[in-house]
Parts: sequence; C-alpha cells; structure tokens
Amino acid sequence: MRVITPLQALRLDQLRQRSSTKWRKYGDDVLPLFVAETDYPQAPAIHDALTRAVSIGDTGYTPPEPGVAAAYAGFAERRFGWTVDAARIRTTCDVMMAVVELLRRVTAPGDRVVICPPVYPPFFDVVPEAGAVVERVPLRDAGTTWELDLAGIEASLASGARAVLLCNPHNPTGTVHSRETLAALADLAERYGAAVISDEIHAPLIHRGVTFTPFLDASAAAARVGYSVVSASKAFNLAGLKCALLVTADDATSALVQGLPDEIEWRTGLFGAISAVAAFSPESDVWLDAQLAALDANRLLLAELLAEHVPGARYRVPDAGFLAWVDLTALGWGDDPAAKILSEGRVALLQGPFFGEEGHGHVRINFGCSPDVLTEAVRRVGSLVR
Repeated sequence: MRVITPLQALRLDQLRQRSSTKWRKYGDDVLPLFVAETDYPQAPAIHDALTRAVSIGDTGYTPPEPGVAAAYAGFAERRFGWTVDAARIRTTCDVMMAVVELLRRVTAPGDRVVICPPVYPPFFDVVPEAGAVVERVPLRDAGTTWELDLAGIEASLASGARAVLLCNPHNPTGTVHSRETLAALADLAERYGAAVISDEIHAPLIHRGVTFTPFLDASAAAARVGYSVVSASKAFNLAGLKCALLVTADDATSALVQGLPDEIEWRTGLFGAISAVAAFSPESDVWLDAQLAALDANRLLLAELLAEHVPGARYRVPDAGFLAWVDLTALGWGDDPAAKILSEGRVALLQGPFFGEEGHGHVRINFGCSPDVLTEAVRRVGSLVR
C-alpha cells in the first residue's frame, strides 16, 4: 500500500500575503476559518501551467475546446469509476452561474424548486435569480448522520415542484448521499416530471472509507432527469480562476445543455480552463491524495479539540470536504454564535443562519488549514466557554 505523506499548509506569514477574501476581510489578529479557501501550496501541475501561461502572455480568450471536458472525463473514471462522455460536457464561469442557467430552462417563472437546508447559502439566492421559488425540505437528522427527506421531497414534487437542487456532497454537513438514496430521488423526479440539478463541487474531496456516487451515475433514471455541475475550484483552491462544467448523460438533457447560448462558454476564464486541465490530470492525483490525508487528520483532530475545549459542541465528522458543521446551541450563545466568537475570540467562522433557519446556533468551520491554526482557533473558542 502506498504511504501518503499529508500535505503541509503554508505558514501564517505566507498566507497573509494572499489577497483573497479569506486573508483580506479581517485584520491580522483574526484567524479566518470561514470562507471555503484552503491554506495549502498550489498543486505543482497547476503552478507550472499557470506560470507558463503568464510567461508567454497567454491571457486571451478561452478557446471552444480548452481540453477541460476530456480532462474531467479521465478524472471521473480514475477517481469515481464513472464513465463520462466528454462530448456531453460544456464549460462556463462557475457552478452557481451554471445552476442559474439550468434552472431557467427546466423551470418556468414562479415554479418551485426544492432545496434541502441547512445548505450552501447561495442556493437561497440562485433559485429566485432564475425566476423560481425556493421550497425548503430540510435534511433529516438520522442520529449519526443527515439524509435526504425523500418523503418530504415527494410531497413537494407531487404538489407541483419542478426541480430539486441537490448538494452532493452536502455543504455544510459533509454528507455523501448513498447510491440507493440518489436512485430513489431520481425515481421520484422522473415520476413527477421534475429535473435534478446536482452541485458536485466537493466530489473530489471524499475521505477514506467513503464511496461517492455521482448523481448521473446512480441509475438509468438519474441519467435521464439529471444535470451535474462540477469544478476543480474547491478541491484545488481555484475559486478566483473561473471554470465550471455542466455534465449530462442523456440525449434530452444533453440537447438542453448544448442549446445554451455560446455566451455560456465565453464566460469560462482562460486561466480557469488551464488550471482545471492541470487539476484533473493524472499528474495532480498525488497532490490531491496528500491534501486528503491532511484533511482526514484535521477532521479527526477537530473532534478531539472540540471535546477538550468546547464541551457541549456537537460535531459529526464529515464524509467529504474540509468544512465542519458544529452545533453550539448548548452554549447559549444565541442564533448566531459566530458573532460572539469573532468579536471576543477573534476567530472568523461562517454564520450558521446563512444556511437557513436550521443553522440557528451553529457555525461552519473550515479545517483546510494547519493543525496548529486549527488548534489555536478552537482554543480561542474554548476560552469563551470558560
């Protein structure tokens, strides 16, 4: 068995030289564990590809075939065992822009779209941006994990909801939905004539012992009713370089995506495409595995730190990603404990209420950082308890 050495995060003094949101929103006295940016050095293949592009002035328009579709098809086969037809993929600027464009074509103005809070905050915004109406069907707390409320989703679809906006893996809980659950969702969507749009941006970040099922690969029905939107941006920290992929697996859904205006593809950033090709290439697999090893250690470390320093915190180790959903209700810090933690502890966490009313009393913690930073952040939170 290959021994994987965990990736080492950059030092704080290096990170504070970055100009991204994570490092510019707050002062140097704040430890920023809020927005979904990671603290690791860039994957060598991406660094080399971008350096070469800058050195030769390759900063023009994105070509029609930048190579991203083929690169992602290879990545999906290697990492998920999923065979993707590259001809059924188009690129655009980012995942939420892709979601809006899809919603505009699978719903009519005023149609209802199911989302499952607590969920990525932009889900609440992109649905009305597309002219539709949010229909909340919260995740079910199954005791040791969360799961889709299939009965609730069926009730919504039976009463006329026209689409389900799925987060798989789920943000903020890190839940990876099973093949059986996804297939059942697909059956419901097909029965009621609805579409499923699956945001799979965190899919490359599946932790050991967990199996990820792309929605389109869950069943034949899923291939017929579904659209997947993916990107290298979360796994490879490329949010500033704009590139997302719209993936389909059926003639009808592919025709809808191919019928989108060319402007959809023009929005793809050239550096985003260049970096995505490098990210999805076999050359980046070793780096990704090393990052996953670091994140795996941190997700377990966080459980230990919370138990030691923040008694009363409830945290379930996530199946995927670098984001932790933590319930601080027992501490009595109100609906938005992140506000107290920032003002008194100088740690920036993402506010639980941003994820829906189910997030009252919660925070989201980004553990894509060094163990030292994570430890100091939790100690600061713990000092407020004492």
